[in-house]
Amino acid sequence: MSELSGRTIVLGVGGGIAAYKACELARLFVKGGATVRVAMTTAATRFVGPLTFQALSGAPVLTDVLDPGQERTYGHLELGRAADLLVIAPATADLLARLRAGMADDAVTTTALACDCPVLLAPAMNVRMWSSPAVRENVAALEKRGWQTVGPASGALADGDVGPGRLSEPEEIAAAAARLLGPRDLSGRKVVVTAGPTREPIDPVRFISNPSTGRMGFALAKVAARRGAKVVLVAGPVELPDPIKVKVKRVETAEEMAAAVDDEAGDLDLFVGAAAVSDYRPRDVAAQKKKKTDEDEPLVLTRTPDILASIGKRFAGKAGAPVVVGFAAETEGLLENAKKKLASKRCDLVVANKVGRPGAGFAGDRNRVVLVGPGERSHVEGTKEAVAEAILDWAVELLDNRRPR
Repeated sequence: MSELSGRTIVLGVGGGIAAYKACELARLFVKGGATVRVAMTTAATRFVGPLTFQALSGAPVLTDVLDPGQERTYGHLELGRAADLLVIAPATADLLARLRAGMADDAVTTTALACDCPVLLAPAMNVRMWSSPAVRENVAALEKRGWQTVGPASGALADGDVGPGRLSEPEEIAAAAARLLGPRDLSGRKVVVTAGPTREPIDPVRFISNPSTGRMGFALAKVAARRGAKVVLVAGPVELPDPIKVKVKRVETAEEMAAAVDDEAGDLDLFVGAAAVSDYRPRDVAAQKKKKTDEDEPLVLTRTPDILASIGKRFAGKAGAPVVVGFAAETEGLLENAKKKLASKRCDLVVANKVGRPGAGFAGDRNRVVLVGPGERSHVEGTKEAVAEAILDWAVELLDNRRPR
C-alpha cells in the first residue's frame, strides 16, 4: 500500500446500504498515508452521516455544492482539481447512470466531471439490477472512457438475494486503488492470454466442450492491460464483453485457438494459457446432422493441438524466452499433477485448482488456486481479478529477471 503515501484520494460515496463499508475504505486510505477527501450524494448521507467520514478523514465532507459554507471550504470543483485518484464506492445503479450521462447534480457527479485523474468504480446493487442491460451498458460506457472497475463480488445480498452485486471488500478496493497509483510494471510488454472453452464439432449442431466461462482468462487480460501491457486475448465461445484496451480474437475450436496464438507469439513476453482447451476432437465430423437411431453410436476421438506445450517447445533454451504460465484443473492429485505439467509443458508457473469444490473452478466469480513454480508454491484465494493480480505479480518478477528493460 506504499503507493498511497502522499497521494490525494477523493472518495465518492453513493447512496446504498454498502455505504457503511466506505468508512473502512476511508480508514485504509488514511492508514496507507493518503490524504483523503470525501464527497457524498444526498442519498448516501441517509445511510452514513458525513460526520463519520469527517472524523475518519480529518477533513470536511462535501455533500452539497450549493451550500455556502461548503463552497467557502472547498469550492465545488476543488476536490476534482486536488485528486490523484477518484474512488466511487459504492457506485449504485442510479449513480452509474448519472455518471455516464455526464450529469453534475450532486457532490459526487460534479467532482467526477472535474477530475482529470484515474477513476475507480466499485459497483454495488441488487443482483437483478446488476444484470440489467441498462446497468451493464452504463458500466461498459464508463470503462470505454478509461475508468476502472473492481467487483462487484458475489454472495448473499442485504435484501436476501444471492449472486453478483455485493460491494467488494474494502481491502480489495484499496489494493486496486494502490495499483492504479503504482507503477505500470507490464508497460512495454506483450501478453497473450487464452480464455474459455473450445468447441469440437461432431456434426453441424453438436459438439464436445466443457463448462468454462472464460472469466479467469478475461480477468487476467483486464488486469494485464491495467498494468500497462499490450494484451492479446484469444477467447473461445463465451458470453463476456471484450475487455477495454485489449485486442480480442474470437475462436471456436482448439485448432483455431492454436493458430491464433501462433500468429501472436513472435514478439511475446508473457503467455498465460488460461483456456480450458479440449484435449480431443471427433476424428470425423459429419457434414449433416446425425439422426438418432436405436443403436449405440461410436465416436472416435483424436488429439487436438497442445497449445501450452507448443509454446514451451518453441522457446525452449532461447535467450529472452517469454514467461509461460499454464493452468491445471484437476479432480485429484492437485499438486502432483501440477508439478508434472510444470516440467512436461516447460512452464515457469502452473496455476492449479481443484474443480468441483465451492469457491473454485468454473463459472464462479471467485477462485482458490495454488501457484506452483520450481521448488515453491503459494495458495491464493479471492475474486478472479485478485487471483489474476497474484499470478501477474509472480510472472512480472520472473520476466524482469529474464528480460530486463
